[in-house]
Amino acid sequence: MFKQVEGGVTAATGFEAACCEANIKYKDRTDMAMVFSAEPCECAGTFTSNVVKAACVQWDRKIVNGGGKMHAVVVNSGIANACTGKEGFDACEATAKAVEKELKVPADSVAVASTGVIGMQLPVEKLVKGVSMMSKTLDHGKEAGTAASKAIMTTDTINKEIAVTFEIEGKKVTLGGMCKGSGMIHPNMCTMLAFLTTDLAIDKAILQEAVSEVVTDTFNMITVDGDTSTNDTLLVMANGLAGNDKITEKGEAYNEFKEALFFVCRFLARKMAGDGEGATKLFEAKVVNAKSKEDARTLSRAIVGSNLSKAAIYGCDANFGRFLCAMGYSGASFDQNDVELFFESKAGRLQVFDKGTPLAFDEELAVQIMKEEEVTIFVDMHEGEEEATAWGCDLTYDYVKINADYRS
Repeated sequence: MFKQVEGGVTAATGFEAACCEANIKYKDRTDMAMVFSAEPCECAGTFTSNVVKAACVQWDRKIVNGGGKMHAVVVNSGIANACTGKEGFDACEATAKAVEKELKVPADSVAVASTGVIGMQLPVEKLVKGVSMMSKTLDHGKEAGTAASKAIMTTDTINKEIAVTFEIEGKKVTLGGMCKGSGMIHPNMCTMLAFLTTDLAIDKAILQEAVSEVVTDTFNMITVDGDTSTNDTLLVMANGLAGNDKITEKGEAYNEFKEALFFVCRFLARKMAGDGEGATKLFEAKVVNAKSKEDARTLSRAIVGSNLSKAAIYGCDANFGRFLCAMGYSGASFDQNDVELFFESKAGRLQVFDKGTPLAFDEELAVQIMKEEEVTIFVDMHEGEEEATAWGCDLTYDYVKINADYRS
């Protein structure tokens, strides 16, 4: 069993964080963050499936796939360092070498991440200066972790962090994390920017296996606008300072860690979905009793990904046909005469469709259900035993306003 505790990326033993105002793009807030472990870390990660990959994604993939250790990750917000050619790679290298100089760790153990406007070049001198400032202010306190989680925000309205503790062979283990994401969110075998830290001792290969499996039903089940970013990155660092016997194979210890990892990733994924650009509500779709797991995933993601569905959620319009329509073009095969559909929230539960037939329902109750900050479309397929849940948000006028002038 695990327990949620206060904190984020600095909650685990041996991890420090810092942030600074580097003036990369923003002029009135922190916009660079660093997470650091003096003890070398096993690392795992997943990255965007977009063919157009940011320079930082390609840099980090070499570290994760190359089998090396990781000491640090440096993140900037405001400029994405995507579609930037050789100059973009040079910026990654300069950032890593600045950490090498300041903290005496190998440059190839330093991951970098960026978020913001595509096609702009990063000001390298500001990155290097930022690394120098942060290297002098690294701290293990929870306040430092929270400050770092705020520094990586772009159009996010809230910072997103979490930490949990659990026991492995009598040793206390901590897993913490932070993420950012509000727009250009439609992951596919990847995630938005997310960074997890743990003091667990675990083999790199099995850590990667756990991360890849957990991502499938957490970050890969969210969508805000149907756009898969060029920069999506999830990195997990494990420094082993908890003192447990190193996990090298699946078993009880591995399962306990994976359960905690799923909880943390699901928490952060839901936070991102609910904080979509311009959003007022978290929009959840839960599909049960589907023929296959893949069908359940496909159907639930289609519901939350439909612009018509998202607009209905925003307008508190119980137009259930929009959700059935999205299911119908999702690519999953099913018989509409088997389907039951319900609206759910803290305000109640209301069935509106019953095995091919629309039901007369209380419109006022439907509106009350849909006014809540979290609204669920619950679908029973009656065709199998598999289920999946996807998360998104409503589509509002503010989404267009935010993205119409994003560069300015």
